[in-house]
Amino acid sequence: MSDPYVKLEIENQVGYIEFFHPAHNSLPGDVLAELAQTITDTGTNDAIKVIVLKSGGDRTFCAGASFKELININDDATGKVFFSGFANVINAMRKCPKFIIGRIQGKTVGGGVGLAAATDYCMATKFSAIKLSELNIGIGPFVVGPAIERKMGLSAMSQIAIDANTFYPAEWAKDKGLFTQVFESTEALDEAVKATAEHLCTYNPEAMKEMKTIFWKGTEDWDNLLAERAAISGRLVLSEFTKETLKRFK
Repeated sequence: MSDPYVKLEIENQVGYIEFFHPAHNSLPGDVLAELAQTITDTGTNDAIKVIVLKSGGDRTFCAGASFKELININDDATGKVFFSGFANVINAMRKCPKFIIGRIQGKTVGGGVGLAAATDYCMATKFSAIKLSELNIGIGPFVVGPAIERKMGLSAMSQIAIDANTFYPAEWAKDKGLFTQVFESTEALDEAVKATAEHLCTYNPEAMKEMKTIFWKGTEDWDNLLAERAAISGRLVLSEFTKETLKRFK
């Protein structure tokens, strides 16, 4: 099994940020922190005009946060730090002055849906079903909720948050605005991502920066909002209900 990583590769002025974890790309705190920092650094790298966010492997884009870390939370402070992991990545994506294209090759769960929603233009394969499973263990998609609601609307976000056992197909996610295009294969997805990203590099970087600012208008309070949401999850994960539920997974 491969070791977890976050890496950046630059090709034709496109910065490809790739993350990986052998546990279905479920991300522990250290990988999330490295991912947030890499996105921030890439945003200030003059050699890069457009960013692509992708994950390693071919079956799962991101299975959310590390379950192993989740079941070991024993106090409010640790809980807030744990749930701040995805909050910090989403805020890094929001503040990044460059367009971020999402390349979603497979299933995505929980925090992974939040990452997809925080990209500026998201492309996927037909295998990229989505699920918000947080309610299953007694918490909710509080941290990723604002990003998902912003992209898909309150109705769609509420539907998948309440129906926490169901994977919704990629075409449904496309209809709701999460994905812009859905492809038959990973090869077709990669060709389209590369073509789109490299074509965007021919545009005025200042124009794209101003457009991104407009796209994210109204989210200026998200540093505080997502921290508050992380605190809610951190509190709920210590509840009797959730602790009893998590015992089944130990």
